[in-house]
Amino acid sequence: MAEKDNVYDLIIIGGGPAGLFALFHAGMRDMKAKLIESLPHLGGQVAALYPEKDIYDVAGIPKIQALDLVENMEQQARQFGADVGLSEQAATLKRDGEIWHVSTDKDVYHCRAVIVATGVGAFTPKRLGLPEIEKFEENGVYYFMPEKSKVSERNVVVVGGGDSAIDWALELQAGVAKSVTLVHRREGFRAHEESVKKLFNSGARILLWHEVKGACDHTTDALHCIVVFDNRTKEETVLPCDVLLMGLGFSADAGPLQHWNLDLDGNRIKVDMRMATNLPGIFAVGDVATYPGKVKRIAPGVAEAATAVNHAKIYLDPAADLEAGYSSTSPKFKK
Repeated sequence: MAEKDNVYDLIIIGGGPAGLFALFHAGMRDMKAKLIESLPHLGGQVAALYPEKDIYDVAGIPKIQALDLVENMEQQARQFGADVGLSEQAATLKRDGEIWHVSTDKDVYHCRAVIVATGVGAFTPKRLGLPEIEKFEENGVYYFMPEKSKVSERNVVVVGGGDSAIDWALELQAGVAKSVTLVHRREGFRAHEESVKKLFNSGARILLWHEVKGACDHTTDALHCIVVFDNRTKEETVLPCDVLLMGLGFSADAGPLQHWNLDLDGNRIKVDMRMATNLPGIFAVGDVATYPGKVKRIAPGVAEAATAVNHAKIYLDPAADLEAGYSSTSPKFKK
């Protein structure tokens, strides 16, 4: 049995926006908390996939770059002095009486409640399966938005029709790249309608019903042009291309949580209106959580985090109030 001094009230697994906001609210509720993140930095998918992307749908902030949002959320989350462990992968979750034991690849932690905020889990980018393209990976072919120095004044081809591909194309077309071409294998998009409208009015070249066939010259050390083809007519087109940005999505792996006896729907954890799972004291928030009517965006994810923390407080202390009161009147911010 773990000694009382070594037991956390709450362990949060995942350091994306939902996990960070949960850590902030844990401090608001005077809970001894620790956050565990498998990546070497906080921010989760936001920081890993599109660090320089502008985000427009955070309440009260008309526009903010992803890394700035992460930096602000980290500052907000850390202000109560909670523990944060980076480059630490949660492995097992076991219960002994009222205490949960979370083991990682570095240590074992003891707590009374857990919030799982692991997002889509470990994600692997989907590839075209073309060796002559893959040979240029990290030297012209990228699956995440690279530093702007690598795309500035270059001919960029973006492949895909989801939110990431559309956002990347819009960002690069706005005075960053020399030219931007979006290649998509069909007519429909899996992105915000407004973003798609902006793309068609941006001046970027858009090739629908097209797919990548290969590099023009795969014997060179750097990418200079690619061949695409119309998947209806098989007609081929050569595109100047210094940077090929692949936005084909990712294969998500739920990882160890598949073995935690949680009630899952695919790779996601089923929760109720309290964000509680089927296991006592275990909650889930953000992209990893699912319920009828779920919307996967930052805004509902952070709202779920606040809900989960407050109900975790009730779980730990049934006599506590569900809400901590308004932050504007809290003595915590009057120092």
